[in-house]
Amino acid sequence: MSSLDPEKSTDAAAAPAAAAGSPTEPAPIKAVPLRRPGRWVAAIIIVILVVLFLYGAATNGAYQWKTYWDYLFDVRIFHGMLVTLELTVLAMVIGVVLGVTLAVMRLSPNPVLRSASWGYLWIFRGTPVYVQLLFWALFPSIYKVIELGIPFGGPHFTHWNIQQLQAAFLFATIGLGLNESAYMAEIVRAGINSVGEGQREASTALGMSWGQTMWRTVLPQSMRVIIPPTGNELISMLKTTSLVTAIPLTTDLYGVAQTISAVNFRPIPLLLVAATWYLVITSVLMIGQYYLERHYSRGVNRQLTARQLRALAETTAVTEAGK
Repeated sequence: MSSLDPEKSTDAAAAPAAAAGSPTEPAPIKAVPLRRPGRWVAAIIIVILVVLFLYGAATNGAYQWKTYWDYLFDVRIFHGMLVTLELTVLAMVIGVVLGVTLAVMRLSPNPVLRSASWGYLWIFRGTPVYVQLLFWALFPSIYKVIELGIPFGGPHFTHWNIQQLQAAFLFATIGLGLNESAYMAEIVRAGINSVGEGQREASTALGMSWGQTMWRTVLPQSMRVIIPPTGNELISMLKTTSLVTAIPLTTDLYGVAQTISAVNFRPIPLLLVAATWYLVITSVLMIGQYYLERHYSRGVNRQLTARQLRALAETTAVTEAGK
């Protein structure tokens, strides 16, 4: 008689039981996407309406497309576009710098600074920008001479005759910048309030003063909230520069288009020219805003980029090979 190995007999008996009790693979689910015929109908209707509008505009003689193409790349239009960009950049610099200062003043524990900031915002946010620009246009009539020195008969150090000062561009920049600073102050204040209180407490524990906490800890972290609306304000400022005709300043893009149309009596194609270049500049600013937002939102979005996914796959492959 041959002897049986007890371990082999046990494994042989357990194998059928394991095979019998092993779960079977479920059949793959065949997902059928939900049909949405309403979307297709709406898309078709929109495409038809757009095509009809474009065809009607192309065949409408009132648009005067020949005049449009004649002035689209005119040198005077390009000069006006440069003036518009200068106004936009300078006014936004004034608005951002003064807006940050006003926001910090409003959050300051000093009641005088808080009251001054609130009063500034109340005036410049409560009145239309066009009315403010009209006041700057009348500034030489309100303040004919500006003198700096010791009051009540003291010596004067500087003297400016405002009526002889031909500075429409300067007044337009100041007017736009001061108005923008009131809105930037509220944007910056919202960004500062978005930073957790623990960050301020940690800075205080490190021995930082209130001002150091704002400039070194709070403001850098609040940029993620401040950047998107600031980009919108920049685009809005570009279009608001068309209101500087109230100064009056006619060397900007809109002013040049109006001047040319006053000569050839063709306002519609010149307005289309100005609108085209406003759209071009706005599109460039929107692209820059997108990349700037993505830069400051790093570490916030949990979705991995393509480069991060490739690096993760390579790291996983190296780890598996090492095992």
